[in-house]
Parts: sequence; C-alpha cells; structure tokens
Amino acid sequence: MADRESVTARIASSIGSIDQQLWDRLAGDDPFLEHAFLAALEESGSVGGRTGWSPLPILVEDEGRTVAAAPAYLKSHSQGEYVFDHGWADAWGRAGGDYYPKLQVAVPFTPVPGRRLLGDRPHALLAALESVTVQNGLSSAHATFIAETDEAFFGERGWLIRHGIQYHWFNRGYGSFDDFLGVLASRKRKALRKEREAAEAGLEIVAMRGHEIRPEHWNAMWTFYQDTGSRKWGRPYLRRAFFDLVAERQSDRLLLFLALRGGEPIAGALNWIGPDALYGRYWGCTEEVPHLHFELCYYQAIDWACRHGLSRVEAGAQGEHKLARGYEPVITRSAHFIPHPAFRDAVEDFLDAERPAIALEIEAMRAELPFRQA
Repeated sequence: MADRESVTARIASSIGSIDQQLWDRLAGDDPFLEHAFLAALEESGSVGGRTGWSPLPILVEDEGRTVAAAPAYLKSHSQGEYVFDHGWADAWGRAGGDYYPKLQVAVPFTPVPGRRLLGDRPHALLAALESVTVQNGLSSAHATFIAETDEAFFGERGWLIRHGIQYHWFNRGYGSFDDFLGVLASRKRKALRKEREAAEAGLEIVAMRGHEIRPEHWNAMWTFYQDTGSRKWGRPYLRRAFFDLVAERQSDRLLLFLALRGGEPIAGALNWIGPDALYGRYWGCTEEVPHLHFELCYYQAIDWACRHGLSRVEAGAQGEHKLARGYEPVITRSAHFIPHPAFRDAVEDFLDAERPAIALEIEAMRAELPFRQA
C-alpha cells in the first residue's frame, strides 16, 4: 500500500517476526507496548490460533526504514477489549452485515491508556489501517485506550472518538501513605485505616520485585488469576506460559503484592512498573478476607507509589468503589473507523449523545471523592 506521504505500509505476520530493537525504538518506554510483552502474548498462545485475536501488526516504511507501527489484530469477537461494542455488532447484524472480523488496534486484555500510533508518521499509519479495513471488506477498525495526544490525529482523519471512564490515583507530592491520608476528610481517613487494619489482621503483606518472585509465587499468582478470570470472563484470557515469559523478559517491570497466612499465599496482586506510573493488572485470592482486595490492589499500590516517587497509579478498568479510596475519575478514549456511511452516522449519533453523559457522570463522581474541601 502507498499513501499521500509517499511511504509504503506492510503487514507483519506477528510481533515476534519484527526485530525487537526496531519495535521498541518506536514503542518507547511503555511496558505494555514493549516487544517482550506483546511477543509473550503470542508465544504463550494467549493470542493467535483460535483465540479470536490474530496478530496483524502494521508497519510504515520510508525508503526501507520502518518509521511507524501499530499493534493491530484481526478480531472475530469483542472479548478482552474493555470498550464494549456488542450493541454495534448486534445492530450491524440485524441490518444483514457481518460485524466480524474487525480490525483492532490495542494491547490485548490490557485497558491501559497509551500510544497506539507508534513512530513519527501517524497519518500514514492511519491511512494504512483504513486501507486494510476497506480492502479486506472489514466492517470497522477500532483503536482502544488511545493516548490523549493521539486523539487529534484520529479526529483529523474522521475517526469517531468515544469516551469512557477509569479511576486513577494521583500523587500530589505525597512522600508516604500517611501524607495521602492527611488530605482526606476525617471520616474517610478513619474508614481507610479501619479497612487496612481489618485486611491485614493475621496476615503478612509482602512486596516482591523481579527475580524475587520465585516459581512458587508465580504458581500462586496463576491460581489467583484463574479464579478471578473464571468468575469475571468465563475463562481466563492469559495462558500460564505468559507469566513465565514476562517473568523472564520483563522482570524489572514486575511488582507482586502477596498476602500470606502462616507463610502461605492466600491472595495476590500483580503490577507493572512504568517510568512514572504503577499499573495494577491482575488480582485473585483463595480465601475471602474483608477489604483484602482494597489493601492489595489499591492501598499497597498507593503506598509503593508514594515511597518510589511515581506520579500515579492506574488500577484497571471499571470500579466506582475506587472513588472512596482516593482514585479519581478520568476520561479514556477510543477511536473508530467505520467505512459504511449509514452505519457510521448511526454510531456517530450514539457517541454524540454518550460523550456529554460521560462528562456529567464524571462531574457527579468528583463530588464523591474523599478529599477535604478547600
């Protein structure tokens, strides 16, 4: 393919087939865009095969040099995306169309906002994504959890922008968890302390990084992940081998909080460490303990971020219960390319109504935050 910038685009068979240094040069310092992370998904069988996620990374080249890339997948369903378009799929199906397969630009199973247009030729990359969609007769292309800085590029080419909500904790100069507690209203501060005391009673909470996480800890975390995944999604998205691969290749990125009873793990929360943020990703338990989920996923993460000078904690998708724990509502963004004019108009009307509703919801949520009033 060629676009108006006189560059060419090609589709690679997988992330694993792309040179690691080349990919990471374009991806920057995002742990979920690293070659190691995306290739681990492929090599473990978490994507590819019959999973419904077929790797389709798209590269833009200028005089033989790769200058841009997008982590793209051919999708045969809408699972593992966290931006729900099932209603769109149903509507297109009732109209006699085939919504699947569709093109998905995303990090699979990872609702973490970040760049999706890697490199320095965003418009050429978007032209390539559009060409792949149209030339292959796909219903649509979707880029989910895009960085705010990428939104304008999508909008300039006529992609539809959708807003969602997540909850992030922001470090406003706190050096410790107690510093954070100090800015909360008295009643909220007491409630958080009581939750932590109840969660930690009779337990030992440990934090492990990188190679401190031994095989037995990974076995425990896999058990926790399976339990949570089977209850939330029907079956866990990730295969066991994925955890072994990231433990080997991304050890410096990994932080595991474990709750031990009598030296045995009963719950865990796995995080990735970014250059300025801590990303909570997977949690699970084999014993139900009141408030232990909040302790491992939210409070331990805040504590660690304070002590290590990180600016924020992103604790994953959904969860209004995070508001009472000091996690603030923020807008997330996705972009959607729909070639069919009538279908595009219908989706645009839906999004034009949805965005103001999201803004009002965030405004209402901010009134529920536990901080002292100025």
